[in-house]
Amino acid sequence: MIILNGGSSSGKSGIVRCLQAVLPDPWLALGTDTLVEAMPASMRAADGGIEFAPDGEVVVGPEFRRLEAAWIAGVAAMARAGARVIVDEVFLGGAYSQRRWQEALGDLRVLWVGVRCDAPVAAGREVARGDRTVGMAVAQAEVVHQGVVYDVQVDTTRTEALDCARAIAARVE
Repeated sequence: MIILNGGSSSGKSGIVRCLQAVLPDPWLALGTDTLVEAMPASMRAADGGIEFAPDGEVVVGPEFRRLEAAWIAGVAAMARAGARVIVDEVFLGGAYSQRRWQEALGDLRVLWVGVRCDAPVAAGREVARGDRTVGMAVAQAEVVHQGVVYDVQVDTTRTEALDCARAIAARVE
């Protein structure tokens, strides 16, 4: 497994697509957006679900956490069944979020990747995308990395996704 962690609009999804192109074997791409999109609309901005505040803050409730735990266990089961999986994540809880994944993954081999991007650059991407709440990129740029331990880190501020993917691929066993 490869787990990429970074703030909103840091470039994770582009790196994932490039990894799928440069790695020699097929890899599945899953991410926190996959999970949120799979949830019913009633879970968004609902008490207990996930809320995207106007200032970019993301608030998650207990029902979201319950479904997220099941999703993480499911991703781990896919990897145990032999699937190569790249996860595009946003560790809103920093080290706590990483521990949740580590507990679910157990003895699976994982390459932990930090995807960094200067907040102003990520904020510009966020506006250009048009599908994110303005403010998420700045709010998440550093907090998602607090206390997280990585095997490799890349910075998309001035490095293209393909070059980042090649650096990551060089570390895949």
